[in-house]
Amino acid sequence: MVPGPPWGVGHGIREIEMNYQWYPGHMTKARRMMQEDIKLIDLIIELLDARVPLSTRNPDIDELGRGKSRIVLLNKADLADPECNRQWLNYFQAKGVHVLEINSRERTDMKAIVPLVQKACAEKIARDRKRGIVNRPVRAMVVGIPNVGKSTFINSFAGRACAKTGNRPGVTKGKQWIRLNKSLELLDTPGILWPKFEDQQVGMHLAFIGSMNDEIIVMEELAMELLTCLGQLYPDAVAQRYGISVRQDTAVVLEEIARCRGCLLKGENLDLKKAADLLLDDFRSGRLGRITLERPEKPE
Repeated sequence: MVPGPPWGVGHGIREIEMNYQWYPGHMTKARRMMQEDIKLIDLIIELLDARVPLSTRNPDIDELGRGKSRIVLLNKADLADPECNRQWLNYFQAKGVHVLEINSRERTDMKAIVPLVQKACAEKIARDRKRGIVNRPVRAMVVGIPNVGKSTFINSFAGRACAKTGNRPGVTKGKQWIRLNKSLELLDTPGILWPKFEDQQVGMHLAFIGSMNDEIIVMEELAMELLTCLGQLYPDAVAQRYGISVRQDTAVVLEEIARCRGCLLKGENLDLKKAADLLLDDFRSGRLGRITLERPEKPE
């Protein structure tokens, strides 16, 4: 395998730019729908991936949701570094954002959300009472980029299968209203990405967590970029999982992973694509340990 140039001009990111630097048709439609539906809701619940909270924030939602109450949920917190989770909670709280860390597959994590909804919408509820409006449910829009876990969250929160789920981006195709109880209704929306990444590292992080279609990415390139990040932030993770030091060229590390896991083609040649898929899957599932790839800066 011929080594490619650094990330940003290499094969993997070039594929991402070709396919994701423009708005696919269904995402343009989803944004237009969200623009219309925003008038109907009181609250925006935004799901972020706790491993890359900044990369999974959608600037479109900041613009579309101006003037609406907001809650941020750091989803997949069970896969993220616990200390970093605490840092991110402090970061958003310092900005005046209502925030929780959750694992959307755990119903016990859902119990804290209803009180937070009441807190975030306290002014709206008080205004309704002054007007003599009682028991009007809070209407919340659930938003987030593809594959961040919105549908799993909604199903877990509701305690029943209300939304389609899948381990791939783009499962939710249209909007649907879901009545949870007398005090809360949820509007599920398709995951949308913004038209252009100002920072190419954002695209790389989204590819790491599976928010982009793996079929359009050179997985060997992506795996080597992940190894670079792990070498900087969690150098022991690869050693503990595979018995291999990351303190060497990433192409060599990927080859070593292929050897130790028996990723072979005919003729005993190494199957680097299979090794790359294995590494990415181990990261995404948490088998490499609890890893966070972004650190918060101190808010101004």
